[in-house]
Amino acid sequence: MISFRLLHQSKKSRARAGIISTPHGDIETPTFVPVATQGAIKALVEDAAVRAGTQLIIANTFHLLFKPGVDILSAAGGLHQFMHWQRPLMTDSGGFQVFSLGFGMDHSLGKIDTRVEGDERRTLIDVSTQPRQIRITEEGVHFRSPMDGSEVLMTPESSIAAQQVIGADIMYAFDECTPPRTTRAYIEESLARTHRWEERSLAARTTAQAMFGIVQGSRYRDLRERSAQFVNDRAFAGFGIGGDLGESKAQSAEILSWVIPALDPTRPRHLLGIGHPEDIELMMRGGVDTFDCVSPTQLARRGIAFTPEGRIDLRNESARHAMKPIDARCACDTCVKYSRAYLAHLLRAGEINAYSHITLHNLTFMHRAVRDWREKILAGEI
Repeated sequence: MISFRLLHQSKKSRARAGIISTPHGDIETPTFVPVATQGAIKALVEDAAVRAGTQLIIANTFHLLFKPGVDILSAAGGLHQFMHWQRPLMTDSGGFQVFSLGFGMDHSLGKIDTRVEGDERRTLIDVSTQPRQIRITEEGVHFRSPMDGSEVLMTPESSIAAQQVIGADIMYAFDECTPPRTTRAYIEESLARTHRWEERSLAARTTAQAMFGIVQGSRYRDLRERSAQFVNDRAFAGFGIGGDLGESKAQSAEILSWVIPALDPTRPRHLLGIGHPEDIELMMRGGVDTFDCVSPTQLARRGIAFTPEGRIDLRNESARHAMKPIDARCACDTCVKYSRAYLAHLLRAGEINAYSHITLHNLTFMHRAVRDWREKILAGEI
């Protein structure tokens, strides 16, 4: 199991700093959690991730079910041993794929819906609607295997069984990550089903691994508060805050302000799938302990690097002649050793180590930014 120790609670905001203790080590919070979907942080070896400041990673149960498969993970002794990661590990339950392979794929939707159709946002999803590629039922979710196209049913019980084989220090109850542009009726039906799935998830656990419950409810305050109360009243070791998070950063902050006060402060809180640099202040002041996002690694593979002044595109012509590092204030190996011009050259030449260099920088940037916030929290500055 895990434990959480609160070190400081801000008197100026909901920001806080603490320590999550797990069987694979302590996690100083708040912290950013890189995504290792298939048991790897894309383009980066594990030692480099540690040098960047990574304390905890999150892998994806749905994808690991198919590649490499639970039989191989079981034979390896779990994902920690398989990928040689001897630090804390978290697994998503597969609930995000209910969104990403379902309505998210159907309508090209993200967790925050910023698109406008004329002057109004269109409602796309109602209670009678099913995604085209998957089927959601009371029993679970019927997916198509990415390997051979055969139908695969993921249930709360099968998700928990897989996460137990994976051996994560923190696993999640199975849920539906709801999409934007839904009717209230859809969210109410989905939320009730998710709560039943969460109870089934708890009943299915047979190990001492920690399990987090997930707060859903979309952009509706009463539903978010109802869900927060539901997971708070169950024997979860901590909480995930999931689903669609409104139409703007301001609405995301508002949703956090509804949820966080309803959660037991002695248990940790994780924000699922949100984590651009511009989101950090919102989350820190909102009281988030940990958060994950693919953006630092995904954008790195597109040649995008983070700086205190904003993002830069190393594919641009201007980068070809820039003999300075991405960020002269950064102590990562990429910034210490290489110029923007060299990284631009690697990208244009199709050299894959360009992705490793930029990924290392972006992760270092994220971890340093959150660490700076942690120091300010502990000093009582925010």
